[in-house]
Amino acid sequence: MSVFSTYLQLGFFHIFNLRAYDHLVFLLALCAPYVAADWRRVGALVTSFTLGHSLTLALATLGFVRYSPGLIEVLIPVTILLTCALNLSQAGPREATQRRQALVLAGPNLLAALFGLIHGLGFSSYLRALLGQSGRPVLELLAFNVGVELGQLLIVGFILLLGFLVLRGLRATRRDWVLVVSGAAAGVAAVLLLQNLNG
Repeated sequence: MSVFSTYLQLGFFHIFNLRAYDHLVFLLALCAPYVAADWRRVGALVTSFTLGHSLTLALATLGFVRYSPGLIEVLIPVTILLTCALNLSQAGPREATQRRQALVLAGPNLLAALFGLIHGLGFSSYLRALLGQSGRPVLELLAFNVGVELGQLLIVGFILLLGFLVLRGLRATRRDWVLVVSGAAAGVAAVLLLQNLNG
């Protein structure tokens, strides 16, 4: 197996993995206000998050950025809590407001990019542990990042599919879906934050 395919698989299974539930819960909270018909907005949102975390993943892995892993472990659940708080504050009929928003420079996209910077540092902690003392692991970094993106896209697809099934099958309202999913994600994030603060 080549180095590229090895690190691509490591990146994919780092995020597509129940042990990475902090990142999974963040993606769930991030996509909660959207349905499959909003795929353009979801695409812009996920791209914004990708740009943010790809930047800090690269800078930290290549040694250009120093940070405290403990602080990042605390900040990741904070990003989930803030995303859930935004969802809950805006829960309700969203179609009209979404049509008025810019597709690229919308507030949620900018927030996703900002939070992506924090999550990228979390990804880099894992990748640096894998690489050890490797000096400039450009190929490994690229492959790992591609793997993370593939896993992330699959997770987002599952979230949109689950939302579609719940809204159609259970005849739930969009507002109910946002409230339940965001509330559950906030609960998980609160527990994770307390664990990280105490640990």
